[in-house]
Order: sequence, then C-alpha cells, then structure tokens
Amino acid sequence: MQWPDAVAALGGTSAAWPRLEARYAEPHRRYHTLTHAAAVARDSAWLADGLAETDRAILAIAAWTHDVVYDAKPGEDERASAAWARKALDGVAEAHVERVEGLILATIGHDAPPDDLLATALLDADLAILGASEAQYAVYARGVREEYAKYPDDVWREGRIAVLERMLSRPLYRSETARTRWASAAEKNLTAELTHWRRARGDHR
Repeated sequence: MQWPDAVAALGGTSAAWPRLEARYAEPHRRYHTLTHAAAVARDSAWLADGLAETDRAILAIAAWTHDVVYDAKPGEDERASAAWARKALDGVAEAHVERVEGLILATIGHDAPPDDLLATALLDADLAILGASEAQYAVYARGVREEYAKYPDDVWREGRIAVLERMLSRPLYRSETARTRWASAAEKNLTAELTHWRRARGDHR
C-alpha cells in the first residue's frame, strides 16, 4: 500500500510525503533509502495478506517511516523515526498513531510478542534483504558499510562480526512464510560475510 492510500485509509492527509522523500534522499544514505522503505512496504504487505484494511494501512505507514530518520545511531534512529511518524500523521486517531510508533520501535531489537501479526510482517520484511541473491546481498553489505564510514575498518569489522554472530545464533524470521522464502539464502549470505570478516582479522575458524 502506497503512503497516500495508507494515510487516507486512517483519515489523515499525505502532506508529509515530500518531507519523507527528502529524508530518504539524504546524501549519506546508501542502503537505507526510499528503495529500501518501498521494499519493506511491499514485502510486509505480502506477508500480511488477508488482514483488515486498517491494519494493512498501519503496517504500510510503519514500513514507509521505520527508517525515515537514519544517522547510523541504532536505537536513537528508530525512536526519532517513531517521533517523526507521529508528527506526520495529522488527523489520524491516537490509537493508530500509537500502533505505528510501537511497530517502528519494535525494529530496535527486532522483537515483539509472537502473536503480533503486524510486527511479524514488518520485522520479517525488514530482513528480507538478508535472503536476497548473493549479488544483491553484496550491494546491501557494501551500502551499510558506507553508511558507517565514520568508523575505522577495525572497529567496523569487530562490530559487524558481533552483529552477524548474533543474527546467526537465533531464528531470523518470525513467520513460516518468511522462513520458507528467505531463511536458507540468508544463512548462506550471513555465514559468507562472517567468514570474510573473521579472515580479515586473521581468524580462520
């Protein structure tokens, strides 16, 4: 669901769209662009097929805005994105605004109650890139590294190793649909990148 349709379904206006586009077009972004937001909106809608229109609209808005503030500051970015969404949803009922905020904040730790279908769709869609082709994954990994360019290689390497190890230590996807589509390729991609960074520091495990 596109932003104007989603906001209209909740009784709001799409006046914030130009500001959202401008945010995602910031020059320091390489992966977390409007293309990523659109992909998350698309994939989350696919995963949430069959839900009521209001729920699908809430999910779409969360998908379009979950990275609207992105300064490579994990936690801070998500909270700022949730706050941005609140200001953008003029005319939308408070209960819907709170739901959007909660979904965006769930992306901080990528965790939510097991029965939260909207969070499941959003979080699985946010990680869909991990299960992309090897070439697409390489573009993603390179883009994220460029977004964290302020960190020297050794600091980035150790941080990235920790992130990759954490992701590989637990199930990546919450829904069976997402696991079937992306889990196998994601494990291969993450393992290959982890092996690369371990070898870069002289660890030949």
